[in-house]
Amino acid sequence: MIESKIDSDFLRYLIQGRFQPGDRVPPLNTLTEKLGVSTSKLREQLEVARTLGLVEVKPRSGIRCADYAFFPAIKQTLLFALALDGNLFTKFSELRHYIEVSFFTDAVAQLTDADKSRLQSLITSAQQKLQGSPIRIPHQEHRDLHLEIFRRLDNPFVQGLLEAYWEAYEAVELNVYTDINYLLKLWKYHALIIDGIVNDDIDSSLKALVEHTELINIRDA
Repeated sequence: MIESKIDSDFLRYLIQGRFQPGDRVPPLNTLTEKLGVSTSKLREQLEVARTLGLVEVKPRSGIRCADYAFFPAIKQTLLFALALDGNLFTKFSELRHYIEVSFFTDAVAQLTDADKSRLQSLITSAQQKLQGSPIRIPHQEHRDLHLEIFRRLDNPFVQGLLEAYWEAYEAVELNVYTDINYLLKLWKYHALIIDGIVNDDIDSSLKALVEHTELINIRDA
């Protein structure tokens, strides 16, 4: 059994009890009696589960199971790695690039017309910021655009890894990069990517995605 490999009485209890997102979990004093585990040990295991995003703990509602997401499980270890060595961002960036390219076609096929309109509005918003006075960095649009493309992909691990990339991106402060020539080139490619998506020209869209990722070499030069 897979749960026997999990080193947590609390998590094994959730699995064996078939708890679903939103279900309320008994308080720790009740679980102590059920599981024969000390309250202090259960508190430690509960905190791990909360950090992993598997449960939510609120003063009045108590402990409730959360929707599964991969992102909380990797966020802290990724940020820890970057704190030790910021150069590891390049390694994670390479992984993200291959993930986006590999899943791009499947992800785009699932986008709705409303999704495509949302992507177009992000392009418009970013261009307005770049052409304004003063110029503003469209970082939120950058993050939202990439995540929006993959938002309907039914794969929590891909979703988690892509979301983690943007946490890392902000942690190493690339979101404050201000070279206007770089930003203009970047958003030119973004426009090409979205034009290809909207016009069902996936080959040209994917080509623009691959080429735009190579701009990071120019930025870091």
